[in-house]
Amino acid sequence: MKSHRVPRRWFLASAGAALGCSQDTRPRLNAYNWSTYIDPAMLARFESEHGVSVRYGTYESNEEMLAKVMTGNSGWDVVFPTHSRLAPMARNGLIAPLDHKRLPSLGNLDPRFQRPEWDINLQWGLPYMWNATGVVYNREQVAEPRGWADLWNPALRGRLTMLDDAEDVIGACLQKSGAPFGSIDARQLQTAKADAVRQKGLLRAYLNAEVRDQLIAGDVLAGQLWSTTAAQAMAASPKIGFVFPIEGYPLYCDCAVILHESSRYELAHEFLEFLLRPDVAAANARVGETATANAAARALLPHNPVLYPEASVYRRGVWPSALPSAAQRYRDRLWTEIKSA
Repeated sequence: MKSHRVPRRWFLASAGAALGCSQDTRPRLNAYNWSTYIDPAMLARFESEHGVSVRYGTYESNEEMLAKVMTGNSGWDVVFPTHSRLAPMARNGLIAPLDHKRLPSLGNLDPRFQRPEWDINLQWGLPYMWNATGVVYNREQVAEPRGWADLWNPALRGRLTMLDDAEDVIGACLQKSGAPFGSIDARQLQTAKADAVRQKGLLRAYLNAEVRDQLIAGDVLAGQLWSTTAAQAMAASPKIGFVFPIEGYPLYCDCAVILHESSRYELAHEFLEFLLRPDVAAANARVGETATANAAARALLPHNPVLYPEASVYRRGVWPSALPSAAQRYRDRLWTEIKSA
């Protein structure tokens, strides 16, 4: 979900773990997840069925989560990194391999998530929720855009936003000029930087999920936005539309992983298996207002082409991978230069 996807709405602790209750002698599982990414009733059900307590915390970015787990002594058992973080976490010995014998419901996953390109054998992570980045717009005041290039329209001056997210903004600028989203070519990246700087004169701001209310109010007419947040805005206002850019767009999947430091390997698998249940996965997706990677759960939910793009649209998407360290540092520097220009 990256560093956004919905604003922090609540920090959830189970009844047994609330207020650090020291009287609870049940076995405890510690799960650390993105905000509003689970139905509290499902946590209560897991506790009841397994006779355990769940200490459940939330975070707002991969970086926030990684800052804790990189110590190897975070106290968490299960966390939910974005797919591109799995390989680096595995290389650093932070996550334990999954035991498929303990996960008999893996077949409930959508076929595209049963052998995903970032973890072909599902060795490290269980695909949980996914989303994309595209273009949101006001149907009443803006002609339907086709792609990223439409976000350089001078008519949108002052009523246009881009995400406050280096990966998404630089990636969109790269794709606008025909380069790969994850390019590490310095010439292509400099072109992307120049486009971003040129666009700044049109921008109202770099904003994440908080732009939703401005879209609904009509203050913002178009922008770059995550599909999950766009779907929320569309549910609140029929004047909001969303398109997946013709040049291509990024896809992101958050995956449940078991930390290597965890001493609750079996219980953690029981939790992941619980999350694979169709009704549980559907309830979690409904509360999170996001797209589940669970095909059996999706069958229980209404179809939403913004959350679940059609096959022809989906094929335009790319799954970003982790960049080499030097390339990531270079992009980070470009982002600083863009923001300060």
